[in-house]
Amino acid sequence: MSDRLLRVNAYTTLDFVDARVRGHGFEADAPGVVNVTAPRVDPDRVDLQVELDDTAVDDLPAHADEVTLSPAQARTLAEALESAADRVEAAQGESDGE
Repeated sequence: MSDRLLRVNAYTTLDFVDARVRGHGFEADAPGVVNVTAPRVDPDRVDLQVELDDTAVDDLPAHADEVTLSPAQARTLAEALESAADRVEAAQGESDGE
């Protein structure tokens, strides 16, 4: 990603993901970055940040999306991710003959 808005370093949650962007009249696949963080001093929120490589998407200017979550919302999201991951793993295990 040539023109990153998010800082990517050793502490970045996921420094490379396969992503998709959809809008009115367009859809494109692009590599992306996903990060979860909280302020270092007096943390009062959890921030979920997502940025797609703008060089792979002609219809969208460079930008990063950020969602601010309360601790309870972050836990709800974490539980939903765990549940979805369990379903996918179970389905893959069944199709592998396990």
